[in-house]
Amino acid sequence: MRKVKMIGGVALKATGVAAAASAGVVLMVAAAQLIGQREANATQAFSRQTGLPCVQCHTNPAGGGGLTARGKQFKANGYKLKK
Repeated sequence: MRKVKMIGGVALKATGVAAAASAGVVLMVAAAQLIGQREANATQAFSRQTGLPCVQCHTNPAGGGGLTARGKQFKANGYKLKK
């Protein structure tokens, strides 16, 4: 006869149920991390740092989206304005 473990009023057979549950949790966490990753968007910090409006570096006036030639240069220069 197999041992039965009671967890929260539910009987679990000691036949790898815990291992399967652990594997399921690991898979869900991994999936959440993959789904949660996305491309970074513009922050107002660079606008405050440089004193320039977002549209100076981004094609979208609100910031984000593609970069203008100046935005590409700013990024290539380590997010510092060339003097």
